[in-house]
Amino acid sequence: MIFTRDKTLHFQHCDPAGIIFFPQYFVLFHEVLEDWFTFGLEQPYGEYVRTQRLGVPAVKADAEFLSQAWLGDTLRMDLQVARLGSSSLDYEVEAWRDDTLCARGSSTVVQVSLETRRPVPFTGDLRARIEAYMPRPGL
Repeated sequence: MIFTRDKTLHFQHCDPAGIIFFPQYFVLFHEVLEDWFTFGLEQPYGEYVRTQRLGVPAVKADAEFLSQAWLGDTLRMDLQVARLGSSSLDYEVEAWRDDTLCARGSSTVVQVSLETRRPVPFTGDLRARIEAYMPRPGL
């Protein structure tokens, strides 16, 4: 299963020429991760951080920038889980403008307790909901 979210490029995302400034893709990739928690995993991200005192900081991030995207463009952001460990997960996001792949990013995040700053395993319903976004072998 793939989680999809549309993101419109605003002035804040762009350089003076009106083209997305490449570091802003990392901001958008994380916004999609937060949206995925809230709407895809049915775990509101604000509650996850503020109430449950958990977080998913990135420990690795990578991206490819393949085509320009411009101020006012709407990008379809597709997120899929590549790997799920005990307390970590790798996810990938593709940013599409119509039929053009503009960027693709991947990141490894680790679920940590905000109290202890130590890794905490994904368990129960949240783990099962994450697994639904992993590719199925042979498909």
